[in-house]
Order: sequence, then structure tokens, then C-alpha cells
Amino acid sequence: MSRVLRSFSVVASLLAFCLPLDLAAQGREIVVGQVAPFSGPQAVTGRAIHAGVKLYLDHVNAQGGVRGAKIRLLTRDDAQQAAQTVALTRELIASESPVALIGTVGTANVEALIADGVLQKSGVPLVGAVSGASSAIAGNKVFVIKASYHEEVNRLFTNLAGLGIKRVGLVYQDDALGQDVIAGADAAARRHGIELIARAGYPRNTVEVGEAVAAMVKAEPQVVFLGATTAAAIEFVRQYREGGGLATLYGMSIIDTRQLLAKLGPEGARGFAFSVVLPLETQRTIAVNLEYLRLRDQSKDADLSARSIEGFIAAKALVHALHNAAVGGAPTPAAVVKSLQAMRKVDLGGYTLDFGQQGRSGSSYVDFAMLGDGGRVVH
Repeated sequence: MSRVLRSFSVVASLLAFCLPLDLAAQGREIVVGQVAPFSGPQAVTGRAIHAGVKLYLDHVNAQGGVRGAKIRLLTRDDAQQAAQTVALTRELIASESPVALIGTVGTANVEALIADGVLQKSGVPLVGAVSGASSAIAGNKVFVIKASYHEEVNRLFTNLAGLGIKRVGLVYQDDALGQDVIAGADAAARRHGIELIARAGYPRNTVEVGEAVAAMVKAEPQVVFLGATTAAAIEFVRQYREGGGLATLYGMSIIDTRQLLAKLGPEGARGFAFSVVLPLETQRTIAVNLEYLRLRDQSKDADLSARSIEGFIAAKALVHALHNAAVGGAPTPAAVVKSLQAMRKVDLGGYTLDFGQQGRSGSSYVDFAMLGDGGRVVH
């Protein structure tokens, strides 16, 4: 009997050893962290990005996770303060050992992480950093899933020059975001014969845009380009129109148009044009967008907004990397980085990412749209 039991034990051990990785991984968790503003003036963006990330990760978990392991998303609120971004990222990595970070919001915040060296030292990648600044895109272990701010403004100025529009005003947030926008605008203006007849900044994380409004009304440009965040952009549009400003307003892709429409109403938002670097809700022919809209319509998360598709696609890119990194065992930060770097023209459902070029974002797609009558989006 003892010989039989020993034989059974050996067979059981061999069977356990030979179990498919998917089954062997069950019961384990893959930890992913997000340090972003969930309070303060940029909370609307932090919550929207988080909602998109969570929407996709919840879907993946409901389907069985990554090779049988569920993904646990942990968050920390940095209130858009760069020092807090660094401190909380350090704390989260030390205490929770995430294999990746996702959706950190803000150029200055991402720059602070790069300067601190916490990503480099820990080896933990940041996927879907919410910044299109050159400094963020060039950061080691930082993966940006959308076109850069320079690509946005260059494409806009190309179109304006083709229409014979030469006089442009520039409004920018007075921080690292604004400096990157200024650099891109200056280069694009020289390239396309555009004259930046006025430029005006406003303080970071405020809606104190009165001086910028006055400067643009006085200069009378044909177009005003808003290198601004959502709350400040909304306030600028409101005050500029009330002050008699007549220029066409072009906003960057980081501005949440659903929030703008909700705050200003269809009439107040009519004519606002904006860059498109990710699928719009109205683009019903893009597979990843249809997937997002289907899951969004089933969700009760009030934080889902026009910006949430960015978090959704970032999560989809991360899960793609996790699947490859988990071959042969639990994914490690180093394996996730290697998997991300190996992504070449990966189709996530009509939206392609390629991290093959150092210092380049994963996408260069830029288009434009405008809010028309009744808040309808016109491509």
C-alpha cells in the first residue's frame, strides 16, 4: 500500500509540474499601479484616465485575467503635485512591487519621475504616460501611446498654411507643458510661414486666464491655439467669447471636449476645434472604439468621459505586453519592458502602436474635429 501511495504521489507531482501555465498561474495577482490626480484642479483628467484603465482591466479579469492571473490596480492621489508624484511612486513600488505603472498625468509630473530616476532604478515601466511632451516621450522606460504635442501643432499649422491663415495666437499653461508647446509652435511656425502674433500664459493648475483672454482679444489673430488643460481651456473659451473674441479656437487633444460641452452648452461650445490623436466616440468603424463603447455602455462608472479612451488603450497595450511577459512564469518589470520595446505595428483594433524607435511615441496619428450645431462632432 505504501508503495502505491508513493507512486501516486510521484504521478501527482509530475501532473502538477506539467499543468499548463494558465492553470498554474491561477490564484496569483499581477499588480499594476497608477499615481495620478484624483483630487485638485486636474482630478477630472486623472479620474477619466483611471476609469478607462479600470474598464479594460476589469474586462480582462472577467475573461480570466492574463494567463490565469488577475490584475490588481492600485492607485495613489498626487493631486497633480510633481513632488507627490515622485514620493507616492517610490512608496508604491517599494510596498506593492508592481510590474508596471500606468496613466501618470502631466508633463511636469512625468518629467519629475524621469529626473528622480525611480523608473530607471526600479526597472518598472510607465505605460500610457498622459503627456505628449518630447521630454516625456524620450524618458527611459516611459511609453506614450499617442502622438506628440509637436506633431499636433505641426499638423495644425500645415493645415492653416494650406488655407492661407498666417496670424495665430498661442495660449499656454506656464509650465513644462507650455514650454514644450511653445517649442513645437515656434518650429512649426518657421516651417510653414505662420506668424505667432501674440502669446500668453496662465499659471499651472489654475483657471486664471483673464490676462491671456485680454491679450488675444487685443491682438485679433485669425486662430488661437490653446496649449491648455481642460478647466483652463473651458474658462478661456467662455471669457474670450464674452469679450468679443472672433478667432477660431483650436484646442489640444488633452482637453476633454465632453466636459467643455457640458460646461459651456452646445451654443457656447459651437465652433471649438480640437486635435484628435485617439479614436473619438463618434468613430464607429474603429474596432477598439466599438469595444470601448460596448464596455462603457455596460458600466456605471460616472468618471468615464471623452478622455477615458486614452486609459483604455493604454491598458490594452499593457495587457498585450503582460501576455508576452508572462510566458514561462510570472511577469517581471524587466520582462514587461522587453515586451513593450518589442511591439512593432501592433494592431489593437484599428489603432496601431509601435515602440520600435527610441524617443518616439507609439503613434503619430493626428486629425482634427469641431463641435458643430447641437454639440455634434464634425470631422
